[in-house]
Amino acid sequence: MDQNTLLVIFVGISAVALVIQAGMLYGTYKASRAVQESIVPLVPKIEALVVSSRAAIDENRVKVAEITAKANEILDTVHRQMKNVEGILNDASSKTRRQLDHAEVIMDDAMDRAEETVAAVHQGIMKPLRGINGVLAGVRVALQFLMQGGRPNPDRVTADEEMFI
Repeated sequence: MDQNTLLVIFVGISAVALVIQAGMLYGTYKASRAVQESIVPLVPKIEALVVSSRAAIDENRVKVAEITAKANEILDTVHRQMKNVEGILNDASSKTRRQLDHAEVIMDDAMDRAEETVAAVHQGIMKPLRGINGVLAGVRVALQFLMQGGRPNPDRVTADEEMFI
């Protein structure tokens, strides 16, 4: 094959490719025209939607600003109230602590007085009662001795002596 023939074949292939490319370009043109024709009727609707959306956004921007301001006021009020509650709780806690300390002092004093009273009862009543019991026991034994009369039984004397040995 000669170079000219080869050149003619490649030029022919290039021409066919260009024709195919032109056909595809024409198809793209037709498709874009169809899309344009279907979009053009939607443009006024989209513009109206944009306008109404912008109005809604502007209106909501004002409402959001109002809500934000009110929320900030509420948060400030809550913060103040929390400080008040904290102060009240601190005050109540300190008063309760003082009352508990006072109650502890009173309980300690009552316990001390109760112990003193018990000691006084033991000293003032129980010791004399023990003494009286001792004296009465001695009187009873003396009376028993006197009632028996005479000499004691030797078995008894022996048992008494063994008890002390």
